[in-house]
Amino acid sequence: MVTKQWLVRGTMLPDGSKTKKLIAFSEEWQISSTSYDGFILAVKPQLYGKWVTAGLIPESVFDSLTTRDAEYRVFTSKHGYMISSVESGPYPNTSIEARAFAVALRETRKIVGTVSLHDAVYLEQISRLLPTYTVTESFDDQTVLGTWLSAGVSISVKSFRRLCKLLEWMDAKEVNGIIEDAGFTAPSGTYLTKTRAKEDSKTDGAEEKPRDDGGLLPDAKFLLPGRPYLEDFFNEHVVEIIAHEAEYKRMGIDFPSAIVLHGPPGCGKTYTVDRLVEFLDWPSYSIDSGSIGSPYIHDTSKKISEVFDKAMDNAPSVIVIDEMEAFLTDRSVGQSSGMHHVEEVAEFLRRIPEAAKNRVLVIAMTNMIESIDPAILRRGRFDHIIEVTMPSAEEVRLLLSNLLSKLPLMDDVSIENAAEKLQGRPVSDVAFAVKEAGRMAVKQGKEAIDNDILAASISLLPPVKGSGRKIGFISE
Repeated sequence: MVTKQWLVRGTMLPDGSKTKKLIAFSEEWQISSTSYDGFILAVKPQLYGKWVTAGLIPESVFDSLTTRDAEYRVFTSKHGYMISSVESGPYPNTSIEARAFAVALRETRKIVGTVSLHDAVYLEQISRLLPTYTVTESFDDQTVLGTWLSAGVSISVKSFRRLCKLLEWMDAKEVNGIIEDAGFTAPSGTYLTKTRAKEDSKTDGAEEKPRDDGGLLPDAKFLLPGRPYLEDFFNEHVVEIIAHEAEYKRMGIDFPSAIVLHGPPGCGKTYTVDRLVEFLDWPSYSIDSGSIGSPYIHDTSKKISEVFDKAMDNAPSVIVIDEMEAFLTDRSVGQSSGMHHVEEVAEFLRRIPEAAKNRVLVIAMTNMIESIDPAILRRGRFDHIIEVTMPSAEEVRLLLSNLLSKLPLMDDVSIENAAEKLQGRPVSDVAFAVKEAGRMAVKQGKEAIDNDILAASISLLPPVKGSGRKIGFISE
């Protein structure tokens, strides 16, 4: 189901900004981003009236806004202040954001004591959680806090040990403080005690166990014929860090960050990842709809967790997420807003940073980068988001030359002529043409590939349109 945005893109708002993307929604309210890097909440008058009557908000903080279809009450946040849905986010990225939510929960409870806040709208700027008064299943406040902190995982802060494992970006002492800020009694159990003891041991001069170098020599170089820009990227941001681990660790860089490759089908994403995995010679684990997809609630997220656990147990290793749009689409859009999907996204949100800390290289691929949940693409999860486009004429020639160099060729074979015919085609087409040429040579009883066989193999490919471009980087 595609939901219509009440305040369509470009709508002028009371503060002078304009609406952008729809972030979260229900039948009674919608949250959109704005051109001032803030958010706007649009709410129907009936729900707004309940908030005013309950004393949760003064009438003066909301403005009236009328569209062709209806009249709404709107609240526009200033830059840096969140407007969020407890059920679907956006969720916190820092301990400061987490503490602000905890304080808002505490302050809201001083005004309304019984209504459920499990699907409330959070306005950081006025420190309020605004209930939506739905009749769906509710949760206690400690589960509301745990769910929001863990980016959608239904967990109570009473489960302190598990919550701390979910919140890899905060230490146990910070989590403890956030729980107290919300007005709850934080656990004083063994997990917090052990965490503090572990931190204290680091200051006592305890030496860490030397770490494996990943099997790469200091002068190791990853070769990717036909894609020099990708070759340079992986050598600089992956191979170099692994081969000179001690030097990079001294500068606070422990392990290569997670990577997204995106681009049209056939541009060479899979080819690139396969060559890198082959080069590293590490255990490789795949996450795709065929291997972990399940129609049963919780089953997919469980399988995702099992793959990450196995990869960390066998580190250094690689996790390859193919067609990441199958699991990581924007939770605020259409059918992707269900809790089943939210749980899957939340599992990735917590496991990706954990993987890097445990020497697991995560590489994801997608043809639909625009549909990926923004929380996934933030720094700290996937630090490198690379666009891979179709190979240029020179890249096709280099790739073709490399592939044919491994096969017997007649002396007069024209690689330039074949490359010209393959220009603008996917990397997979180039590899297919070479493979077919070898097959045809064997079938015809020839000792080597000649120009006629190479031309015949290329002729088997369907016509394509478009031209190649270099890769680029998405800027934030």
